[in-house]
Order: sequence, then C-alpha cells, then structure tokens
Amino acid sequence: MTSTENTEPKVGETKPAETESKPLTSSSVFSMFGGGAKKEKKEDDDRGDVSGSAKAQREAAAAAKGDDEEEAAPESEDVHFEPVHKLTEKVKTVTHEESEEEIFNMRCKMFKFTQDSEGKGEWKERGTGPLRLLKHKENGKIRLVMRRDKTLKVCANHYITPEMTIAPMSTSDRAWLWNVGADVSEGEPEAITVSVRVANAENAQLFKEAWLKAQKENEALFAQARANVEKKEEPESKAEEKKEEPAASS
Repeated sequence: MTSTENTEPKVGETKPAETESKPLTSSSVFSMFGGGAKKEKKEDDDRGDVSGSAKAQREAAAAAKGDDEEEAAPESEDVHFEPVHKLTEKVKTVTHEESEEEIFNMRCKMFKFTQDSEGKGEWKERGTGPLRLLKHKENGKIRLVMRRDKTLKVCANHYITPEMTIAPMSTSDRAWLWNVGADVSEGEPEAITVSVRVANAENAQLFKEAWLKAQKENEALFAQARANVEKKEEPESKAEEKKEEPAASS
C-alpha cells in the first residue's frame, strides 16, 4: 500500500455533525431581517377621550397648572389704615313711633280704591306688610300704621275716628274696607277708601274686633278733646263780646 492511500481521507468515514432541528418562531424570522421582537401596543388609559393619549393629557394638565400658578397674583400683605375721622356716635333712625306702644299687629295686603278720568273705579294694591295699631303713651289716641315689606315705606297712616265705618268685602270673607277722612301716608292729608285682606276668616274677625275697640277708645278721647277746646273758646268769645259792647254804646 502506498503512502498516498494512507493519507487521503475516506469519504465514507467523515460524517457531518448532527444538529437538533428547532421550529422557527416569528421573533427569529424578524431577527433574520434586522428587526427585533414584535412589541405589543399599550392601550391608552382613556379610550373615550379623542384629544390624545393619557400621557398627552397629563402633560397638558401639568402645563395648564403651571400657567395658572404664573398668572396668580402674589399675596399682598394685610395693610391697615387708620381712619381720618372716627365716628363716635351712632346715627339713630327716627320713625316717629318712639312715643307710642304697639297694641295690635297683623300681616295683610292693602288696596286703595281709585277712579280714572272716565269715572271707572278699581282696586289697586297699596302694599303688603304688617298692619299695626299704635297707642300714644301720653294722650292715649290710637292710629293705624302699615309699612311695606323690605322698603318699610308707609302705605297707611291715620286715626280710627268715630265717624268711620268698617264693612266686609262682598267678594271675600277675609277682607274689610272703610273710608278714611285724612290719611297722611303720602305727606298731605287725603280722603281715601282702603281695604285689607288677611290670611283667613279667623284673622279677619280678630282684625275687626281690634279695629272697633280702637275706634271706641278714640271716640271717648276725641269727645274729651273737643270739650276741652270748647271750654277754652268760651272765655275768649265772652271777652270779645265785652269789648264790642262799649264800642256799640258810644
């Protein structure tokens, strides 16, 4: 056998190395073409908002908050200034009711009877508020005063005199009307016809009783005042008669 025969490798003796076959995955396929593993897309936190992802919303909110902080004015120090003139006395409100005491109070709605140029009459609302009877502490006379709610403007101010007459309204069992010879709620004395409407029939009866009681007390006081005036007028008239007698005789 020659040397060349010994050194040449035998084709049948050389066997390739056995390798285990593995299945190909999608990641290995992407890696073959230079791509990495496929990443799963993260869903947005809020799919209902079409303005952008949750991250974009957070960034926009943070930017808005920063703008608000920049626009906010800096807090100023509490500065105190002493007044130039100090008010030592309180202003007292005068209602002209200081010398009177309240003997009756009831909430009601008041109306005033008016006539137009053609002579047609109608009831117009005058005000809603507490109607009160006030008795003078010295002379004992009683007057009716009513003020409107909130504004406290006077809508009725007159004495309940003996010649006045109270009568029920034909349209309601909780309303009364009467004629006033001199109401001074508008400043000057005015002859008017007024009516009031209260909450129920029971209150209407209580109002009538208080009204008649005040009229009875005023009747006695007015009669006494009239008698006192007549007594003062008698000496003056007699003195004038004596002065006229000598002049007539001469």
